[in-house]
Amino acid sequence: MRKIEKRGVFCLILAALLGLGLALFCFRFVVDGGDWASYPYNRHLYSNSGALKGGTILDRDGDVLSSLDENGNRTYYPDGDVRRATLHAVGDPAGNIGAGALTAFADKLSGYNLLTGVYSPLGTGNQLYLTIDAYLNNIAYQALGGMRGTVGVYNYKTGEILCMVSTPTFDPADPPSIDPDDPSWEGVYVNRLLSANSIPGSIFKVVTLNAAIENIPDLFSRTWNCTGSTEIGGDAVTCPYAHGELDIEDALAVSCNGVFGRLAVELGGDTMQQYTDAAGLTRSIKVDGISTSQGRFDFTGSDNQLAWSGVGQGQDTMCPINMMLYMGAIVNGGKAAMPRLIAKSTTAYGLPTGIYMPRKSGELIDGTTARTIADMMHNNVIETYGQDRFPGMDICAKSGTAEVGPDKTPNAWFTGFLRDSATPYAFIVLVENGGGGSSVAGTVASRVLTAAVEKAY
Repeated sequence: MRKIEKRGVFCLILAALLGLGLALFCFRFVVDGGDWASYPYNRHLYSNSGALKGGTILDRDGDVLSSLDENGNRTYYPDGDVRRATLHAVGDPAGNIGAGALTAFADKLSGYNLLTGVYSPLGTGNQLYLTIDAYLNNIAYQALGGMRGTVGVYNYKTGEILCMVSTPTFDPADPPSIDPDDPSWEGVYVNRLLSANSIPGSIFKVVTLNAAIENIPDLFSRTWNCTGSTEIGGDAVTCPYAHGELDIEDALAVSCNGVFGRLAVELGGDTMQQYTDAAGLTRSIKVDGISTSQGRFDFTGSDNQLAWSGVGQGQDTMCPINMMLYMGAIVNGGKAAMPRLIAKSTTAYGLPTGIYMPRKSGELIDGTTARTIADMMHNNVIETYGQDRFPGMDICAKSGTAEVGPDKTPNAWFTGFLRDSATPYAFIVLVENGGGGSSVAGTVASRVLTAAVEKAY
Protein backbone atom coordinates (compact mmCIF):
# COMPACT_ATOMS: atom_id res chain seq x y z
CA MET A 1 0.00 0.00 0.00
CA ARG A 2 2.80 2.39 0.90
CA LYS A 3 4.52 1.68 -2.42
CA ILE A 4 1.36 2.59 -4.30
CA GLU A 5 1.05 5.83 -2.30
CA LYS A 6 4.68 6.75 -3.00
CA ARG A 7 4.26 6.02 -6.69
CA GLY A 8 1.06 8.05 -6.73
CA VAL A 9 2.82 11.03 -5.12
CA PHE A 10 5.71 10.66 -7.55
CA CYS A 11 3.31 10.63 -10.51
CA LEU A 12 1.56 13.74 -9.18
CA ILE A 13 4.89 15.54 -8.87
CA LEU A 14 5.81 14.55 -12.44
CA ALA A 15 2.41 15.72 -13.68
CA ALA A 16 2.83 19.04 -11.83
CA LEU A 17 6.29 19.52 -13.32
CA LEU A 18 4.96 18.67 -16.78
CA GLY A 19 2.12 21.17 -16.35
CA LEU A 20 4.54 23.82 -15.11
CA GLY A 21 6.86 23.18 -18.03
CA LEU A 22 3.97 23.36 -20.49
CA ALA A 23 2.77 26.64 -18.95
CA LEU A 24 6.29 28.08 -19.16
CA PHE A 25 6.60 26.98 -22.78
CA CYS A 26 3.25 28.59 -23.66
CA PHE A 27 4.28 31.80 -21.95
CA ARG A 28 7.63 31.85 -23.76
CA PHE A 29 5.87 31.01 -27.04
CA VAL A 30 3.56 34.03 -26.67
CA VAL A 31 6.36 36.38 -25.56
CA ASP A 32 9.29 35.11 -27.67
CA GLY A 33 7.59 33.33 -30.57
CA GLY A 34 8.39 36.16 -32.96
CA ASP A 35 12.08 35.98 -32.10
CA TRP A 36 12.11 32.20 -32.56
CA ALA A 37 10.40 32.42 -35.93
CA SER A 38 12.73 35.20 -37.15
CA TYR A 39 15.92 33.35 -36.27
CA PRO A 40 18.37 33.83 -39.19
CA TYR A 41 18.45 30.11 -40.04
CA ASN A 42 14.73 30.08 -40.88
CA ARG A 43 14.88 29.70 -44.68
CA HIS A 44 11.19 30.59 -44.96
CA LEU A 45 12.20 34.16 -44.04
CA TYR A 46 15.82 34.51 -45.14
CA SER A 47 17.70 33.89 -48.37
CA ASN A 48 20.92 31.90 -48.45
CA SER A 49 22.84 35.18 -48.25
CA GLY A 50 21.01 36.10 -45.02
CA ALA A 51 18.70 38.75 -46.54
CA LEU A 52 15.16 39.02 -45.16
CA LYS A 53 12.68 37.92 -47.86
CA GLY A 54 9.68 39.96 -46.73
CA GLY A 55 8.68 43.34 -45.38
CA THR A 56 8.93 47.02 -46.32
CA ILE A 57 10.60 49.67 -44.15
CA LEU A 58 9.45 53.28 -44.43
CA ASP A 59 10.38 56.48 -42.63
CA ARG A 60 7.89 58.69 -40.77
CA ASP A 61 6.93 60.50 -44.00
CA GLY A 62 6.22 57.25 -45.87
CA ASP A 63 9.44 57.27 -47.91
CA VAL A 64 10.39 53.67 -48.68
CA LEU A 65 13.80 52.93 -47.17
CA SER A 66 13.92 49.23 -48.03
CA SER A 67 11.61 46.85 -49.84
CA LEU A 68 11.57 43.91 -52.28
CA ASP A 69 11.64 44.14 -56.05
CA GLU A 70 9.50 41.97 -58.36
CA ASN A 71 12.14 39.23 -58.19
CA GLY A 72 12.15 39.18 -54.40
CA ASN A 73 15.50 40.97 -54.06
CA ARG A 74 16.05 43.46 -51.23
CA THR A 75 16.17 47.07 -52.48
CA TYR A 76 16.91 50.39 -50.79
CA TYR A 77 16.15 54.12 -51.12
CA PRO A 78 17.21 55.55 -54.53
CA ASP A 79 19.67 58.14 -53.14
CA GLY A 80 23.06 56.79 -52.03
CA ASP A 81 23.63 59.38 -49.30
CA VAL A 82 20.23 58.63 -47.75
CA ARG A 83 21.04 54.92 -47.85
CA ARG A 84 24.28 55.57 -45.96
CA ALA A 85 22.57 57.94 -43.53
CA THR A 86 19.86 55.41 -42.63
CA LEU A 87 22.00 52.26 -42.75
CA HIS A 88 22.14 51.66 -38.99
CA ALA A 89 18.40 52.27 -38.61
CA VAL A 90 17.42 50.05 -41.55
CA GLY A 91 20.18 47.43 -41.48
CA ASP A 92 22.34 45.74 -44.09
CA PRO A 93 21.38 42.82 -46.39
CA ALA A 94 23.61 40.33 -44.58
CA GLY A 95 22.21 41.15 -41.14
CA ASN A 96 25.55 42.22 -39.64
CA ILE A 97 23.96 45.27 -37.99
CA GLY A 98 22.05 43.68 -35.13
CA ALA A 99 20.26 46.90 -34.12
CA GLY A 100 19.00 47.54 -37.67
CA ALA A 101 15.28 47.08 -38.40
CA LEU A 102 15.90 44.21 -40.84
CA THR A 103 17.33 42.17 -37.98
CA ALA A 104 15.82 43.63 -34.80
CA PHE A 105 12.27 43.83 -36.19
CA ALA A 106 12.33 40.82 -38.52
CA ASP A 107 9.27 39.30 -36.84
CA LYS A 108 7.23 42.46 -37.39
CA LEU A 109 8.40 42.78 -41.01
CA SER A 110 7.69 39.14 -41.80
CA GLY A 111 4.09 39.42 -40.58
CA TYR A 112 4.50 36.88 -37.78
CA ASN A 113 1.45 36.24 -35.56
CA LEU A 114 0.39 33.54 -33.13
CA LEU A 115 -2.25 32.07 -35.45
CA THR A 116 -0.48 31.73 -38.82
CA GLY A 117 3.16 32.14 -37.79
CA VAL A 118 5.14 33.76 -40.60
CA TYR A 119 2.80 32.65 -43.37
CA SER A 120 1.62 35.61 -45.46
CA PRO A 121 -1.03 35.13 -48.19
CA LEU A 122 0.69 37.73 -50.38
CA GLY A 123 4.21 36.63 -49.45
CA THR A 124 5.37 40.23 -49.01
CA GLY A 125 5.25 40.68 -45.24
CA ASN A 126 4.27 43.85 -43.40
CA GLN A 127 5.00 47.54 -43.74
CA LEU A 128 7.03 48.96 -40.84
CA TYR A 129 7.07 52.74 -40.39
CA LEU A 130 10.05 54.04 -38.41
CA THR A 131 9.97 57.28 -36.42
CA ILE A 132 13.11 58.61 -38.14
CA ASP A 133 13.06 61.13 -40.97
CA ALA A 134 15.32 60.17 -43.88
CA TYR A 135 15.78 63.85 -44.73
CA LEU A 136 16.98 64.76 -41.22
CA ASN A 137 19.25 61.72 -41.12
CA ASN A 138 20.85 62.86 -44.36
CA ILE A 139 21.38 66.36 -42.92
CA ALA A 140 23.16 64.78 -39.94
CA TYR A 141 25.22 62.51 -42.18
CA GLN A 142 26.34 65.47 -44.28
CA ALA A 143 27.09 67.52 -41.14
CA LEU A 144 29.42 64.81 -39.83
CA GLY A 145 31.38 65.20 -43.05
CA GLY A 146 33.05 61.80 -42.98
CA MET A 147 33.98 62.03 -39.28
CA ARG A 148 33.25 59.01 -37.11
CA GLY A 149 30.53 59.34 -34.49
CA THR A 150 26.79 59.55 -33.96
CA VAL A 151 23.91 62.04 -33.97
CA GLY A 152 20.64 61.51 -32.13
CA VAL A 153 17.53 63.71 -31.87
CA TYR A 154 14.31 62.62 -30.20
CA ASN A 155 10.98 64.04 -29.07
CA TYR A 156 11.01 63.91 -25.26
CA LYS A 157 7.19 64.13 -25.17
CA THR A 158 6.41 61.24 -27.53
CA GLY A 159 9.66 59.25 -27.49
CA GLU A 160 10.00 59.32 -31.30
CA ILE A 161 13.62 59.14 -32.47
CA LEU A 162 13.72 61.60 -35.36
CA CYS A 163 17.39 61.26 -36.23
CA MET A 164 19.73 58.33 -35.64
CA VAL A 165 22.97 58.38 -37.62
CA SER A 166 26.11 56.36 -36.95
CA THR A 167 29.40 56.52 -38.83
CA PRO A 168 31.42 54.98 -40.39
CA THR A 169 28.74 53.72 -42.72
CA PHE A 170 28.41 52.24 -46.22
CA ASP A 171 25.92 51.85 -49.03
CA PRO A 172 23.76 48.77 -48.34
CA ALA A 173 22.83 48.60 -52.04
CA ASP A 174 26.51 48.09 -52.87
CA PRO A 175 28.23 46.70 -49.75
CA PRO A 176 32.03 47.08 -49.83
CA SER A 177 34.57 44.43 -48.96
CA ILE A 178 35.38 45.36 -45.36
CA ASP A 179 38.77 44.45 -43.91
CA PRO A 180 38.26 43.95 -40.14
CA ASP A 181 41.85 45.10 -39.55
CA ASP A 182 41.31 48.39 -41.39
CA PRO A 183 40.89 51.11 -38.69
CA SER A 184 38.75 53.21 -41.02
CA TRP A 185 36.01 50.54 -40.73
CA GLU A 186 36.27 50.13 -36.96
CA GLY A 187 32.81 49.58 -35.49
CA VAL A 188 31.08 49.92 -38.85
CA TYR A 189 28.38 47.40 -37.89
CA VAL A 190 27.77 49.07 -34.49
CA ASN A 191 24.99 51.58 -34.01
CA ARG A 192 26.92 54.10 -31.94
CA LEU A 193 23.80 55.78 -30.57
CA LEU A 194 22.39 52.54 -29.12
CA SER A 195 25.17 50.02 -28.80
CA ALA A 196 28.52 51.70 -28.09
CA ASN A 197 29.97 53.17 -24.89
CA SER A 198 32.26 56.19 -24.92
CA ILE A 199 34.03 58.36 -22.35
CA PRO A 200 31.57 61.24 -21.73
CA GLY A 201 33.98 64.02 -20.86
CA SER A 202 32.48 67.27 -19.60
CA ILE A 203 28.86 66.54 -20.52
CA PHE A 204 28.90 64.36 -17.40
CA LYS A 205 29.38 67.49 -15.27
CA VAL A 206 25.61 67.94 -15.48
CA VAL A 207 25.25 64.84 -13.27
CA THR A 208 27.87 66.14 -10.83
CA LEU A 209 26.00 69.46 -10.77
CA ASN A 210 22.75 67.61 -10.04
CA ALA A 211 24.33 65.93 -7.02
CA ALA A 212 25.98 69.16 -5.82
CA ILE A 213 22.77 71.22 -5.97
CA GLU A 214 20.95 68.71 -3.77
CA ASN A 215 23.75 67.99 -1.29
CA ILE A 216 25.80 71.19 -0.86
CA PRO A 217 23.57 73.86 0.72
CA ASP A 218 25.84 76.85 0.07
CA LEU A 219 26.74 75.86 -3.50
CA PHE A 220 25.33 79.03 -5.10
CA SER A 221 27.09 81.36 -2.66
CA ARG A 222 30.53 79.82 -3.16
CA THR A 223 33.31 81.12 -5.39
CA TRP A 224 36.50 79.48 -6.62
CA ASN A 225 39.74 80.71 -8.17
CA CYS A 226 40.92 78.57 -11.09
CA THR A 227 44.61 78.93 -11.87
CA GLY A 228 44.52 76.23 -14.54
CA SER A 229 45.67 73.47 -12.18
CA THR A 230 44.17 72.20 -8.92
CA GLU A 231 45.88 69.73 -6.61
CA ILE A 232 43.45 67.02 -5.52
CA GLY A 233 44.58 63.84 -3.79
CA GLY A 234 48.26 64.62 -4.27
CA ASP A 235 48.05 65.11 -8.03
CA ALA A 236 46.86 67.78 -10.45
CA VAL A 237 43.45 68.18 -12.05
CA THR A 238 44.06 70.52 -14.95
CA CYS A 239 42.02 72.89 -17.11
CA PRO A 240 43.00 74.05 -20.62
CA TYR A 241 43.66 77.53 -19.18
CA ALA A 242 43.19 79.57 -15.98
CA HIS A 243 39.52 80.52 -15.59
CA GLY A 244 40.02 82.96 -12.70
CA GLU A 245 37.23 83.79 -10.24
CA LEU A 246 34.13 81.63 -10.72
CA ASP A 247 30.77 80.95 -9.18
CA ILE A 248 28.99 77.68 -9.96
CA GLU A 249 27.15 79.10 -13.01
CA ASP A 250 30.44 80.37 -14.42
CA ALA A 251 32.13 77.04 -13.64
CA LEU A 252 29.57 75.17 -15.73
CA ALA A 253 29.72 77.69 -18.57
CA VAL A 254 33.52 77.45 -18.88
CA SER A 255 33.51 73.75 -17.85
CA CYS A 256 36.12 74.09 -15.10
CA ASN A 257 37.64 70.72 -14.24
CA GLY A 258 39.08 72.03 -10.98
CA VAL A 259 35.72 73.12 -9.59
CA PHE A 260 33.83 69.99 -10.60
CA GLY A 261 36.68 67.73 -9.50
CA ARG A 262 36.58 69.28 -6.04
CA LEU A 263 32.80 68.99 -5.90
CA ALA A 264 32.96 65.28 -6.77
CA VAL A 265 35.44 64.63 -3.94
CA GLU A 266 33.34 66.63 -1.47
CA LEU A 267 30.24 64.67 -2.47
CA GLY A 268 32.05 61.34 -2.19
CA GLY A 269 32.03 58.22 -4.34
CA ASP A 270 28.80 56.78 -2.92
CA THR A 271 26.82 59.93 -3.65
CA MET A 272 28.29 60.24 -7.14
CA GLN A 273 27.33 56.62 -7.86
CA GLN A 274 23.84 57.20 -6.49
CA TYR A 275 23.17 60.16 -8.80
CA THR A 276 24.76 58.49 -11.82
CA ASP A 277 22.53 55.46 -11.31
CA ALA A 278 19.48 57.67 -10.78
CA ALA A 279 20.21 59.48 -14.07
CA GLY A 280 19.95 56.12 -15.83
CA LEU A 281 23.50 56.17 -17.19
CA THR A 282 24.49 52.78 -15.75
CA ARG A 283 21.62 50.66 -17.04
CA SER A 284 20.54 49.28 -20.37
CA ILE A 285 17.25 50.57 -21.73
CA LYS A 286 15.08 49.01 -24.42
CA VAL A 287 14.21 50.81 -27.64
CA ASP A 288 11.30 48.77 -29.02
CA GLY A 289 13.05 45.65 -27.75
CA ILE A 290 16.60 46.65 -28.77
CA SER A 291 18.74 46.62 -25.62
CA THR A 292 21.20 49.49 -25.43
CA SER A 293 24.72 49.10 -24.07
CA GLN A 294 25.21 49.56 -20.34
CA GLY A 295 27.29 52.45 -18.99
CA ARG A 296 30.04 51.89 -16.43
CA PHE A 297 31.37 54.34 -13.88
CA ASP A 298 33.98 53.85 -11.15
CA PHE A 299 33.93 56.26 -8.22
CA THR A 300 36.24 54.23 -6.00
CA GLY A 301 39.98 54.71 -5.71
CA SER A 302 41.91 57.82 -4.73
CA ASP A 303 40.52 61.33 -4.40
CA ASN A 304 42.34 62.28 -7.58
CA GLN A 305 40.67 59.44 -9.48
CA LEU A 306 37.29 60.43 -8.04
CA ALA A 307 37.86 64.02 -9.13
CA TRP A 308 38.58 62.97 -12.72
CA SER A 309 35.52 60.70 -12.68
CA GLY A 310 33.43 63.65 -11.55
CA VAL A 311 34.43 65.58 -14.68
CA GLY A 312 33.63 62.66 -16.97
CA GLN A 313 37.07 61.13 -17.37
CA GLY A 314 38.76 58.25 -15.57
CA GLN A 315 36.94 54.93 -15.98
CA ASP A 316 33.64 56.53 -17.04
CA THR A 317 31.87 55.23 -20.14
CA MET A 318 28.26 55.63 -21.19
CA CYS A 319 25.86 54.98 -24.04
CA PRO A 320 24.89 58.19 -25.89
CA ILE A 321 21.15 57.48 -25.94
CA ASN A 322 21.06 57.24 -22.14
CA MET A 323 22.44 60.77 -21.86
CA MET A 324 19.92 61.95 -24.47
CA LEU A 325 17.12 60.46 -22.34
CA TYR A 326 18.53 62.22 -19.26
CA MET A 327 18.49 65.51 -21.19
CA GLY A 328 14.84 64.89 -22.03
CA ALA A 329 14.08 64.32 -18.35
CA ILE A 330 15.77 67.58 -17.32
CA VAL A 331 13.63 69.68 -19.66
CA ASN A 332 10.46 67.67 -19.00
CA GLY A 333 10.32 68.05 -15.23
CA GLY A 334 12.22 64.92 -14.19
CA LYS A 335 10.72 62.27 -16.48
CA ALA A 336 10.72 61.85 -20.27
CA ALA A 337 9.21 59.57 -22.87
CA MET A 338 11.31 56.48 -23.50
CA PRO A 339 12.99 56.57 -26.93
CA ARG A 340 11.28 54.46 -29.60
CA LEU A 341 11.89 53.67 -33.28
CA ILE A 342 8.63 52.13 -34.49
CA ALA A 343 5.86 54.55 -35.46
CA LYS A 344 3.42 51.90 -36.69
CA SER A 345 3.20 48.65 -38.64
CA THR A 346 0.53 47.59 -41.13
CA THR A 347 -0.30 44.70 -43.43
CA ALA A 348 0.01 45.04 -47.19
CA TYR A 349 -3.66 46.10 -47.09
CA GLY A 350 -2.94 48.90 -44.61
CA LEU A 351 -4.48 47.21 -41.57
CA PRO A 352 -2.60 47.92 -38.30
CA THR A 353 -0.63 44.99 -36.88
CA GLY A 354 0.50 46.45 -33.59
CA ILE A 355 -0.03 49.18 -31.02
CA TYR A 356 2.96 51.41 -30.29
CA MET A 357 2.31 53.90 -27.50
CA PRO A 358 4.68 56.31 -25.71
CA ARG A 359 6.07 55.10 -22.39
CA LYS A 360 7.50 57.35 -19.69
CA SER A 361 10.75 56.83 -17.87
CA GLY A 362 10.98 56.77 -14.12
CA GLU A 363 12.10 59.93 -12.37
CA LEU A 364 15.69 60.58 -13.44
CA ILE A 365 16.05 63.95 -11.69
CA ASP A 366 14.06 66.05 -9.24
CA GLY A 367 11.82 68.55 -11.06
CA THR A 368 12.98 71.63 -9.13
CA THR A 369 16.64 70.75 -9.63
CA ALA A 370 15.95 70.10 -13.30
CA ARG A 371 14.61 73.63 -13.83
CA THR A 372 17.70 75.12 -12.18
CA ILE A 373 20.04 73.04 -14.35
CA ALA A 374 18.09 73.91 -17.51
CA ASP A 375 18.54 77.63 -16.80
CA MET A 376 22.26 77.10 -16.22
CA MET A 377 22.59 75.13 -19.46
CA HIS A 378 20.84 77.96 -21.31
CA ASN A 379 23.39 80.32 -19.80
CA ASN A 380 26.12 78.09 -21.30
CA VAL A 381 24.74 78.89 -24.76
CA ILE A 382 24.50 82.62 -24.06
CA GLU A 383 27.92 82.98 -22.46
CA THR A 384 30.04 80.35 -24.22
CA TYR A 385 28.57 78.57 -27.25
CA GLY A 386 26.80 81.45 -28.98
CA GLN A 387 23.03 81.86 -29.25
CA ASP A 388 23.42 83.11 -32.83
CA ARG A 389 24.43 79.58 -33.87
CA PHE A 390 20.92 78.42 -32.90
CA PRO A 391 18.61 81.12 -34.31
CA GLY A 392 15.13 81.27 -32.85
CA MET A 393 15.76 78.37 -30.45
CA ASP A 394 15.38 78.36 -26.67
CA ILE A 395 18.28 75.93 -26.41
CA CYS A 396 20.04 74.57 -23.34
CA ALA A 397 23.29 72.67 -23.90
CA LYS A 398 26.54 71.28 -22.51
CA SER A 399 29.65 70.58 -24.53
CA GLY A 400 32.32 68.01 -23.75
CA THR A 401 35.87 67.31 -24.82
CA ALA A 402 36.77 63.78 -23.72
CA GLU A 403 40.40 62.68 -23.55
CA VAL A 404 40.64 59.17 -25.01
CA GLY A 405 44.33 58.39 -24.74
CA PRO A 406 47.81 59.75 -25.42
CA ASP A 407 48.55 60.96 -28.94
CA LYS A 408 44.84 60.89 -29.79
CA THR A 409 42.59 63.84 -30.55
CA PRO A 410 39.81 64.08 -27.92
CA ASN A 411 36.23 63.08 -28.62
CA ALA A 412 33.84 66.00 -29.13
CA TRP A 413 30.40 65.99 -27.49
CA PHE A 414 27.42 68.33 -27.55
CA THR A 415 24.13 67.53 -25.83
CA GLY A 416 21.03 69.32 -24.59
CA PHE A 417 17.44 70.16 -25.48
CA LEU A 418 15.01 72.78 -26.79
CA ARG A 419 12.51 74.33 -24.38
CA ASP A 420 9.68 74.75 -26.85
CA SER A 421 6.34 72.93 -26.88
CA ALA A 422 6.30 73.07 -30.70
CA THR A 423 9.75 71.47 -31.01
CA PRO A 424 10.31 69.35 -27.88
CA TYR A 425 13.63 67.83 -28.89
CA ALA A 426 16.54 66.45 -26.89
CA PHE A 427 19.75 65.75 -28.77
CA ILE A 428 23.26 64.37 -28.55
CA VAL A 429 26.23 64.55 -30.90
CA LEU A 430 29.48 62.60 -30.62
CA VAL A 431 32.36 63.14 -33.01
CA GLU A 432 35.13 60.67 -32.25
CA ASN A 433 38.58 62.28 -32.23
CA GLY A 434 36.85 65.48 -33.30
CA GLY A 435 38.54 67.88 -30.89
CA GLY A 436 36.54 70.71 -29.31
CA GLY A 437 33.02 69.84 -28.19
CA SER A 438 31.42 73.22 -28.85
CA SER A 439 33.30 74.02 -32.03
CA VAL A 440 33.00 70.62 -33.73
CA ALA A 441 30.05 68.71 -32.24
CA GLY A 442 28.20 71.99 -31.62
CA THR A 443 28.42 72.87 -35.30
CA VAL A 444 26.94 69.49 -36.25
CA ALA A 445 24.14 70.01 -33.72
CA SER A 446 23.42 73.48 -35.11
CA ARG A 447 22.86 72.17 -38.64
CA VAL A 448 20.71 69.25 -37.54
CA LEU A 449 18.57 71.23 -35.08
CA THR A 450 18.01 74.02 -37.61
CA ALA A 451 16.64 71.45 -40.06
CA ALA A 452 14.53 69.77 -37.36
CA VAL A 453 13.00 73.05 -36.23
CA GLU A 454 12.19 74.04 -39.81
CA LYS A 455 10.19 70.82 -40.26
CA ALA A 456 8.66 70.97 -36.74
CA TYR A 457 7.68 67.29 -36.57
